[in-house]
Amino acid sequence: MATKRDYYEVLGVQKEASKDEIKRAYRKLAVKYHPDKNPGDKEAEEKFKEATEAYEVLSDDQKKAAYDQYGFAGVDGMGGGGGYSHAYEDFSDLFSGSGFGDIFDRIFGGGRGGFGGHSSYSGPVQGDSLRYDLSISFKEAVFGTKADIKFRHEECCSSCNGSGAAPDGKKVTCKTCGGIGQVRRSTGFFSIQQTCPTCGGSGHSIDKPCTKCRGKGSESVLKHITLTIPAGVENGRRMVLRGMGNVGENGKNPGDLVVFLHVENHKFFERHEDDLYCAVPISATQAMLGATLNISTLDGKKAELSVPAGSQNGDFLTLRGEGVPRSSGSRGDMKVKLIVKIPTRMTGEQKRLMEQFAKIENATTSPECVSLDSLR
Repeated sequence: MATKRDYYEVLGVQKEASKDEIKRAYRKLAVKYHPDKNPGDKEAEEKFKEATEAYEVLSDDQKKAAYDQYGFAGVDGMGGGGGYSHAYEDFSDLFSGSGFGDIFDRIFGGGRGGFGGHSSYSGPVQGDSLRYDLSISFKEAVFGTKADIKFRHEECCSSCNGSGAAPDGKKVTCKTCGGIGQVRRSTGFFSIQQTCPTCGGSGHSIDKPCTKCRGKGSESVLKHITLTIPAGVENGRRMVLRGMGNVGENGKNPGDLVVFLHVENHKFFERHEDDLYCAVPISATQAMLGATLNISTLDGKKAELSVPAGSQNGDFLTLRGEGVPRSSGSRGDMKVKLIVKIPTRMTGEQKRLMEQFAKIENATTSPECVSLDSLR
């Protein structure tokens, strides 16, 4: 489909829908658009695929949370939009009949990988991708930084090199499924195909498992890396570290580590695209007569700001090149909003001078209304 629809819209459920409601909604659509019921109907096949993709994300707590917060960007590359392990396992009664290369292989064109998925097909199974949430300061996001992060992931077992077998062990064909990785059982009119409970879908077992990893082929390792965060990143940006997730079958095909950046708010500055915004207070006399101010920029330097005579409350002044760095090497601007502070208490001398100014000013006490546009 040319444009992706919202996953909740696809399934026809509310954002607050329970897992059971999501499951029932998907089953209804899967039955309606099942390719076996709509042979040769490409539109039905696309709707079936769309519904399956939506279910795969919304039925998984981790993917659903990422989608709710970041939309399609939150699940892109993490099993949303291509993985279908949950749908296959939860509704295997709907998808039996095509054997090993069933409906999913035909429509989606490959294995059931993804974020936490697994497969029973004969190709290599990619490992799980991992998520890491990293908070950085506003200044670090603008100018870039390096961050030391620690996380655990599954690496190839150093003892068996991913085979899962002891030095004198070997793989043997699973006796339960005969090496297929799937078992079938009949329940009334339906023939249900499920992952083999003995071998977990791999089609084989190990007669003498590795004593270190207990046959898994992988071991948990604490990883420590330094992440380079480029200048100008925005809140919600994802950084994908290829191959830093968990290893897959036989200690190969590792998934990715996806780092989500969360930018903290700044006490004084806000960002709009490549420009930085802040506000500075000035006195009424500085606004009327003009002034030269030395103000702090985000990088801690002092910049000279010329306030022209007759400045009004709410006026913006611009400091060129003091904003967010761009990839071209240039920088955005710093926009300074003037806040004219009217004194609430005055000394006797101040009051006397202001009274003199008021006489000279000869301001009317009966002004006419003007449009708001004229004050902008």
